[in-house]
This record gives sequence, C-alpha cells and structure tokens, in this order.
Amino acid sequence: MSEERLKVLFICTGNSARSQMAEAMLRLLSDGKIDVYSAGSEPRDRIHPLAQRVMLEKYGIDMEANGQYPKSIEQFVNQKFHYIIAVCNRAAEACPYFPGDPERINWFYDDPAAVEGTEEQKYQAFVKVARELSMRIRTWVQLPQVARGLRIRELREREQTL
Repeated sequence: MSEERLKVLFICTGNSARSQMAEAMLRLLSDGKIDVYSAGSEPRDRIHPLAQRVMLEKYGIDMEANGQYPKSIEQFVNQKFHYIIAVCNRAAEACPYFPGDPERINWFYDDPAAVEGTEEQKYQAFVKVARELSMRIRTWVQLPQVARGLRIRELREREQTL
C-alpha cells in the first residue's frame, strides 16, 4: 500500500465540526496530494456554522463550497484507507472494521459545539480546536511514513508530465 496515493479518513461523532475542519485542513496543507475524507458515527444534518465561520475567516476555506457535508462512517466501510484518525473518543469506540488494516490514530479534542457561554466564547472554542488541529496535522505530514507517501505521489505526477 505504500506506493498508492495516501488515503485518510477523519472520524468524529457528528461529523459537523472537528472531523470536517481536519478534512479541510489536511486537504489544504497537502495541496490536494492526499485523498482525505471525514465521517461520523452519528452524522448531523449540516456542518456546524461556527466551524464553517472559523475555517473561512482563519484559513480561507469554504468547506461547503468544497463539497464537504456530514457523512456516515458506514458509507466508507468497504474502502481502503492508510490512516483512520479519530478526533473524538466516542467515534473511535464506534469505528467499524476497515479492510487493509489501516493505521488507527486517536487525536481526541473536546467538542467545541458543546461549549456553553456567549457566542464569542463558543466561537473561540472552535478557533482553539482548529488551531490545535492545524498544528497537529502540520506535524503529522512531516512524519517519515507520511512524507514518503507524499513524495511518491509527486514523483508519479512528474513522470506523467515528462
């Protein structure tokens, strides 16, 4: 599997905030060189408005314009992934078996949608989670096994243009 294009699935319970932000960030940070998806064990009807706002204002990413929407984990169970990254404990526990024995990674974050308080306090909770996800994803893509997968993709693209 190491010579295939890297394929990553982020999961959380509602697939409306954390996993959606992670999907958008990894797609941006990898410059589209990683096939990245997100899903939830109990997907909501839509992406949380504060997640959309943070991603647009802080990162310039319009998740809905990029085709993102909440999806069920069940939609992906027959697909092969290199990595399944859980961003909440409940989704990690509910995650079904995936073919090909993908590496499972747990990055647990508090649910920013559960924060109570003023609108500004709620917004800042989303900002905090987005910042933490960004830092962790930036570090993760530098790991040798991930970086190697990205380089394989770049080499294939160069070969096709020659």
